[in-house]
Amino acid sequence: MASTDQDPGALEASAGLNFDENPDLEVDSDETDSAYAESTRTSFMTSIASSVTRGIFENGRRYHSYGESQYAFPNDERELERLDMQHTMQTMLLNNKLFWSPIGPSPQKILDLGTGTGIWAIEMADLFPSAEVIGTDVSAIQPDWVGPNCSFEIDDAEQDWLYEPNSFDFIHNRNFVCAIRNWERLIGQAFRHVKPGGWVEWHEKFPMFHSDDGTLKEDSAIAKWGKTFFEASEIFGTSASSPKNLKRWMTEAGFVDVEEHILKLPVGIWPKDKRHKNIGMFEMVNMDEGIEGLSLMLFTRALKWTREEVLMFLMEVRRDAKDKSIHSYYHFYVVFGRKPE
Repeated sequence: MASTDQDPGALEASAGLNFDENPDLEVDSDETDSAYAESTRTSFMTSIASSVTRGIFENGRRYHSYGESQYAFPNDERELERLDMQHTMQTMLLNNKLFWSPIGPSPQKILDLGTGTGIWAIEMADLFPSAEVIGTDVSAIQPDWVGPNCSFEIDDAEQDWLYEPNSFDFIHNRNFVCAIRNWERLIGQAFRHVKPGGWVEWHEKFPMFHSDDGTLKEDSAIAKWGKTFFEASEIFGTSASSPKNLKRWMTEAGFVDVEEHILKLPVGIWPKDKRHKNIGMFEMVNMDEGIEGLSLMLFTRALKWTREEVLMFLMEVRRDAKDKSIHSYYHFYVVFGRKPE
């Protein structure tokens, strides 16, 4: 698990942002660390003891089988390991914080939508031992060994929530891109169920790749993958462009004090400073391990590619992700707001 070192309630309205969110990412010219990622990779991938319900199998991967939700990404052991590694990377990106909303020192009830392996909810329950923390997901992939103030429920966040209105002090979600068909409805439900004065926070990727120095070419495989992913998400009905609209949707739903922070998430070990080099190394491994799961269902169903076509294309994408001469990054959105008193 990541070390969060988060002081409950210490964050002010500008949200724990006493660090440079988007420094200029200077390129590391030292070529002696080419084994940097490989030598540390195994320490980031840990096995998970989970109780997993039966799913459906497609293209050699297992997917959830709960209700009518059409979540495009797998829930097998390979994906669970990647999700926990991704949690560490995203926590590091947020300056070792689990959240940026100024929720105060003693929230009593916290909801984590799309909890995945449950790692964020478990760490929040440790951070706030007097709070009740509930994680929901369409897959039963969470561990059985959790603290008494943490629990998990199988539920689809896009369906009607069964909680009482004004129930939660804090509602959190991350990585719902390509999982939600009606974001306005989801945000409206969050507004209904958070307490007056409570906070709702979203962490979302916007996986369209950029470089500041021209090293990412338009015809590169990784740039093509980003464009193809967006095209497939539109056809699938779960647009990957949703992070750009979160601030507007939250404001329209009635939230106030809405903040949007757009962070650069590097891919690869090209950044010079150690923090971004580590983040980029995590994301390089994240893509290596996860890009198949992110692509197979979307590309085969929405774009009618064959499995073999997808896998051949992804070989080129992985090559680009590991190429230190390509200084690519994408944007990561942190958006949060408060329900008026």
